[in-house]
Amino acid sequence: MEPQGSKAASGLLEAVYDELRKLAAARLAEENPGQTLQATALVHEAWLRLSGTRQRPWANQAHFFAAAAEAMRRILIDNARRKKALRRGAGATRLSLEELDLSCPMPEEQLLALDEALERLGARDPVKAELVKLRFFAGRSMSDAAKMLGLSEPTAKRYWAYARAWLYREVNAGGG
Repeated sequence: MEPQGSKAASGLLEAVYDELRKLAAARLAEENPGQTLQATALVHEAWLRLSGTRQRPWANQAHFFAAAAEAMRRILIDNARRKKALRRGAGATRLSLEELDLSCPMPEEQLLALDEALERLGARDPVKAELVKLRFFAGRSMSDAAKMLGLSEPTAKRYWAYARAWLYREVNAGGG
């Protein structure tokens, strides 16, 4: 007989698997051609990270998807770092404001620079950083992300504009 916690985790995965797979496929479609990570593998890896030894109860769907977005972001960042380490000496490149758009493919170097800037934003303003993670890495709409964070849509739009400009400046200033 399966333990109760394991049964609940299995039920949660079944309930959200299709949506997670769609999010992962959409996110990977934005990556450079030749991406070795597949949507199914990304979902499975994220699930393993989410259901690891420190199993946390999810307060609601928003809480779960925020955690899933963070897990997927970390997996993509780890993958980009691994690829960059293989190339040795690949230099960071600058991002333009357009390259921070959700629909734009992003080379590993730019993804790493964005991740570093996002970490700094998170230290300064966690809500704005979470908004970026939900929009950029989880592919959530402005309306969904606003609801998940308990913000009005106009406030979320202002936060989004600020976060994009802040990240642009940080990435182009090289972290200074």
